[in-house]
Amino acid sequence: MAALGWLTPRRRSATARSVLAGEAAAEAARKSSQEPVPAGSGTVGEGATPEPEFPVAGDSLAAAFFDLDNTVMQGAAIFHFGRGLYKRKFFERRELARFAWQQAWFRLAGVEDPDHMQDARESALSIVKGHRVSELMSIGEEIYDEYMADRIWPGTRALAQAHLDAGQRVWLVTAAPVETATIIARRLGLTGALGTVAESMDGVYTGRLVGEPLHGPAKAEAVRALAAAENLDLAHCAAYSDSHNDIPMLSLVGHPYAINPDAKLARYAREREWRLRDYRTGRKAARVGIPAAAGVGALAGGTAAAVALHRRRH
Repeated sequence: MAALGWLTPRRRSATARSVLAGEAAAEAARKSSQEPVPAGSGTVGEGATPEPEFPVAGDSLAAAFFDLDNTVMQGAAIFHFGRGLYKRKFFERRELARFAWQQAWFRLAGVEDPDHMQDARESALSIVKGHRVSELMSIGEEIYDEYMADRIWPGTRALAQAHLDAGQRVWLVTAAPVETATIIARRLGLTGALGTVAESMDGVYTGRLVGEPLHGPAKAEAVRALAAAENLDLAHCAAYSDSHNDIPMLSLVGHPYAINPDAKLARYAREREWRLRDYRTGRKAARVGIPAAAGVGALAGGTAAAVALHRRRH
């Protein structure tokens, strides 16, 4: 990856990696948004919810930032991408089981154990190490059609379309790889994506990250950096997420939305009178104590993988 010359050190605390990850994501997002969007993208299908009274048309200082997993799309993008890579024999069944279990554990526990997250990060990076960025982008297009296209929430997509129709830019903000996020953004007709940036040299992945995964505070740093670079007023902007981990990002903007919220975010949002939207079925949504449906595919896949591993070992 080219040197990030415009990045300036602002903190020397433990948040430095979040700042680096956020600013790297902002730079990658600005570059990707300058590329042409395929024709025919961005049309909301039948059954989408009506446009809300907000956003304000013609507000050039406003933009919208959407979390991806369980906000725009059912389940975790990185898990669906992993399924597609496994199908193409990028890694062995044992690695798939380990990867799926890590995803399921994180969703169930809801606790960011540093050692566990480091292990999950290293296993994911080892899969793409040595592969060309262009190769993964091409495969990502196919994987979107196979596993992701029919998992987009129509209601959330309608909210994004409302911002686009008002002449505003719309960005995905996700811990998923920026390449995967960019593909999804393009397919939905959005402006671009902020995602985790994996280091590459001469177009080949090195197996290292720039900063850290774009998660929690790093998302807020990415939004702040992009807003500064694009001359946006965060008080005019909107942000959408399902997870309490994204409270830092939601708190940055003047119009925060809780979409399919987990229990902690729902409580936090009600206390502050944030707008809530829930596109899940009634009883399931009411019972959710972990992120919405926890990415049903990831949870089921992880559980099945753990059972398979247990049987093989015994």
